[in-house]
Amino acid sequence: MRPQQAKATFSGLEHGYYKVAGLQEFAAGLYPLERMLLDLRRAPTADIDSLIALPWGGFMVDEAGCVSPDRPWMMCETDQDWTSPGDVLELQPSASRAALRYRRGDNGNVLFATEQCNSYCLMCSQPPRVIDDYWRLEQLHALIDLIDKDEPSLAVSGGEPMLLGDGLVEVIAHCQAALPQTHVHVLSNGRLAGEGGYARRFTGLHESLTWGIPLYGDTPLLHDYIVQRQGAFAQTLRGLYAMEQAKQRIEIRIVLVKDAVQRLESIARFIYRNLPFLEHVALMGVEPIGFAKAHHQSLWMDPIDMGPALSDSVQFLSSRNIAVSIYNLPLCTLPRELWPFSRQSISHWKQDYRPECEPCQVRQRCGGFFSWVTPDWLSRGIAPINQLEQA
Repeated sequence: MRPQQAKATFSGLEHGYYKVAGLQEFAAGLYPLERMLLDLRRAPTADIDSLIALPWGGFMVDEAGCVSPDRPWMMCETDQDWTSPGDVLELQPSASRAALRYRRGDNGNVLFATEQCNSYCLMCSQPPRVIDDYWRLEQLHALIDLIDKDEPSLAVSGGEPMLLGDGLVEVIAHCQAALPQTHVHVLSNGRLAGEGGYARRFTGLHESLTWGIPLYGDTPLLHDYIVQRQGAFAQTLRGLYAMEQAKQRIEIRIVLVKDAVQRLESIARFIYRNLPFLEHVALMGVEPIGFAKAHHQSLWMDPIDMGPALSDSVQFLSSRNIAVSIYNLPLCTLPRELWPFSRQSISHWKQDYRPECEPCQVRQRCGGFFSWVTPDWLSRGIAPINQLEQA
């Protein structure tokens, strides 16, 4: 697992967002120099003085004294590969820390919108807080301006992003203006989409915008229990229909907790009958962090034991032209017929493999494990796969 933060030493730099820059970023001319940190750890030696003389926001150095004392600089107390040109850092000099907010080439870059949420899901990996954190909006706008213009995709997550109200609309509009080629996927519970015409605010706002909205049951009793909010099932359905009327593209997400798996085939049929406008259904293994750790006994089901329900549900949806994917479950725990539906979904910075994966012949196409997985979250089916034996 690659850390998201690192200890750092600063001189002359204030709190803010900066893009790590090499010659490629300088030549592109897409970002103001005062918002860029020239990476002197990798800089060419030829004519370096002329390059340093430009009005950079600061410099990344390996040791103090690399630049004139009157120029701002920072030095990370970690290995050189922790950050590279193209990345965006949030510098926090008062805490002697730098935080990685965007990593070029990563598959899991996120605009983290808020810690607030109107649900309290049993398996929430980011437990909500009752705080006023609308100050994040200003930081999100600063970050968006520094992200690579050819970034393929970004997620917007929380907490519940819709609690930002107009602020979320402004963030999506900014993504369209600054990153028109980037696909934006908002992770939301959808409960507020049907309130006061809110969903219509997103009509035509972004050329490539999708929403990932969870549905954990085919009845109010089950869904409301898992999200720990009475009435959430009805609100979610109203939100889904409002999003469809607003011409939004929608993915349904089902986290594979025990109670949901036991009703999975019924949930699949409910989706087919009642939500035919969906683009995609994602079946997701539990991330063993946050609230999930406290509810292990009630949530955990070995993926091996999910096999029949997964196979029947995936077959039901896919045979009716509903795209379906399986996230966060290693291939060795899935029936072979489900492998084509499995995706490498875990973000690179929190993805890992077990020692027993070393000789596995399908490791390169397997999503692996969350870095913080513990033995009580491991399937009894974990074992290296020999493709000849599987043939």
